[in-house]
Amino acid sequence: MYFKKYTKQRNTSIQGLRSFKDTLPKNIKKVINKKGHIYSETLSNWKYIVGDNLFKVCYPKSFKNSNKFGVSTLLIMVRRGHEVDLEYSKKEIIDKMNSFFGYPVVEKLKFYNFDDEKETFSKENDQIENVTNKKYQKKIFDVKNEKIKKSLLELTKVFKVK
Repeated sequence: MYFKKYTKQRNTSIQGLRSFKDTLPKNIKKVINKKGHIYSETLSNWKYIVGDNLFKVCYPKSFKNSNKFGVSTLLIMVRRGHEVDLEYSKKEIIDKMNSFFGYPVVEKLKFYNFDDEKETFSKENDQIENVTNKKYQKKIFDVKNEKIKKSLLELTKVFKVK
């Protein structure tokens, strides 16, 4: 990379390929360095931080940095029924995160529950009933052109959705 100093401007610029971080304005860099870096690194290394068993039942939701009124907190979403497992390993997670970053990043963990129940739909619920009257259905089925018939049936399904 070649650094070039403009004589008419006080800013220096970098010619050639630049990293995304170098192209951002200074104000945005400060925000990313404060909050975004910690959360993104936590997300990418979550499996290493919590281990395989807890990785399957929880994930980090957000990170709140420390300020005058509060401490730095990591919000974690936990599948219902596994809160106790995470509560027992709370201290280990905090220690691993702080050792991973090299300085005290997280002081507190908050847990939020979520249900992971998957609803199964039967085929009866998936089928869309036609809105058209029987009189119009007969007329639609009397149409000989298959493309027109299909498009008219699709049109009736759209009316059902609305």
